[in-house]
Amino acid sequence: MTGPRQLDWLAREAAHLAPGASEESALGRRVFVEGRGAVLTDLDGNQYIDLAAGTLTQSLGHCHPEVVGALTEQAARLWNVHDSATADRAELCELLARLLPEELDTYAFFSTGAEVVEAALRAVQAVAEPGRNRIGALRHGFHGKTQGARMLVHWDIGHQSLAGNSILGYSPYCYRCPLGLEYPSCGVRCATLVRRHIAEKPNVSALVFEPVLGAAGVIVPPPGYWEQIAESCRENGVLLVADEVLTGGGRTGTFLASDRLGIEPDLVTLSKGLASGFPFAALAGRSAVLRHPDAARAGSTASTYSNNPLGIAAAKATLEVVARDRLIGQVRVLGALLDDRLAELHSRFEVLGEVRGIGLLHGLEFVRDRATREPAPEIARAVYLAALDLGLRASIGGHIIRLAPPFTIEPALLEEGIALLARALERAVEAAR
Repeated sequence: MTGPRQLDWLAREAAHLAPGASEESALGRRVFVEGRGAVLTDLDGNQYIDLAAGTLTQSLGHCHPEVVGALTEQAARLWNVHDSATADRAELCELLARLLPEELDTYAFFSTGAEVVEAALRAVQAVAEPGRNRIGALRHGFHGKTQGARMLVHWDIGHQSLAGNSILGYSPYCYRCPLGLEYPSCGVRCATLVRRHIAEKPNVSALVFEPVLGAAGVIVPPPGYWEQIAESCRENGVLLVADEVLTGGGRTGTFLASDRLGIEPDLVTLSKGLASGFPFAALAGRSAVLRHPDAARAGSTASTYSNNPLGIAAAKATLEVVARDRLIGQVRVLGALLDDRLAELHSRFEVLGEVRGIGLLHGLEFVRDRATREPAPEIARAVYLAALDLGLRASIGGHIIRLAPPFTIEPALLEEGIALLARALERAVEAAR
């Protein structure tokens, strides 16, 4: 339970802080004061295994000493000179060139995931041929909360309808197929419709997509989905813009989820884990796009905090550790362990309708009944809160709990975290009877 000191702190800030926090924050009501590796400590001294890795951001865990050292050193030297060249920027570019596919050889740096998505949209619009004035996206996708990112997925707020110029295609949500079909007998019909309505339309300039849909609950595409769509986009001159704000940097067991799924994008957006949760983002692209005269006009990749030396230092330190310590290989090993343990939970608890994941990114979908697959957000909330009380932090959204442990977590600690999750499930199921 939330301790007395935390309750006092929360009451003090509530007098002034605007509401609208994330569901996990509003439900959990914890005041965290320290993080080390995969462990968080709250104001009352309670500790938590953090299987959400911050906001699915802490690739190296909390306060990795090499990232802390890089930030501390940089903070003592220089914080902001707009987008002027600084000492580490060239080295970060060269490091990205070694980690990314060879064709993604040109980069621009920003501060947040939504900002880099907006930058990608500007680049697409700048290079689009006359008549290609529409953009494709996927249902259930999430690309940020800025207006352009919202318009991609027709996300209205209040009475404001901002559908914009995007065309929505079906995402590969097999567990809740909108077409009422079953894989593999469906022939991946959702991909066929994306091809027909987006890739083959002469007025579409690009398809913006998450290779694995994160906020929607870790929707991992079945074989055949991206193969069909990517090939059709390439044949028809539709740019592929992979939103890897969540998945980029190694979380799925390859540096990009696109690598693992066989997609060769024209543009890629990265953020969250790129700099261990420090506000930083990168747009990587083919030179034919990002060096195109219409995409490279003065100011097109500049903003107040773009190219900031602190973010560059954090990203460089993070990626150096990822490469040196071969952590992407470790993600595959730990991901296999997580697959096995979550499969065991799925076999034990009927409230788990589906467990799915790739690498160190998994989603647990809670249902009232496996036959009807009726979503059960109240069970997900009960499990999330029971887990917190037991000393485990996860990420909740509606009827789905997501797990995304740090790449550096010890196998024994990961096992302990899953054991706590099992106890939380037991408590929640028993309370619901």
